[in-house]
Amino acid sequence: MKNYIKFVTGTSKLCGVISALMIFTAVLVVMQMVWIRYVLGESSIWQNEFVTYLLITATFIGSPYVLLTRGHVNVDLLPIHLSHRNRLILAIFSALLSLCFCLLITWLGYNFWLEAWENNWHSDSIWGVRLWIPYFSLPFGFFVLSLQYIADIINLIQGNEMPFGIEKDYDANTQEEPLP
Repeated sequence: MKNYIKFVTGTSKLCGVISALMIFTAVLVVMQMVWIRYVLGESSIWQNEFVTYLLITATFIGSPYVLLTRGHVNVDLLPIHLSHRNRLILAIFSALLSLCFCLLITWLGYNFWLEAWENNWHSDSIWGVRLWIPYFSLPFGFFVLSLQYIADIINLIQGNEMPFGIEKDYDANTQEEPLP
């Protein structure tokens, strides 16, 4: 299990780096597009579509890293009022539900990608990008996100992580964290 968690953690971190590089590339392309259109007075052909697909891809591929670092929005209104055991049950249940959703999107996204691949779909723009390329990020990103959810569930069960990041001895009535 430790090797699996280590592998998934490394993969999620790599996805985060790739996503950050994609966002950086998108910024550079937008700057290049502004230069071409407004300084040189020429038209841009591929830049808008490229940036759109790149930012969507960065979102899907970066999602496992966001889950790994707990960068998502976490509403803890209910968990802070539960006992540790009930917090753990709620955390595992919500992670399992999220895992099921991610696996469903992985499967549907794979079928969508496969259809684009087999039918040689292209975008309707002048650039005419092969759509299987940007569509691949959907099943890939959700697959790695599923792996990260599995790792999170394992960490919760083994006690390596506290549910919702709330320590065992947290008292919601006094709103004080236990001293280290």
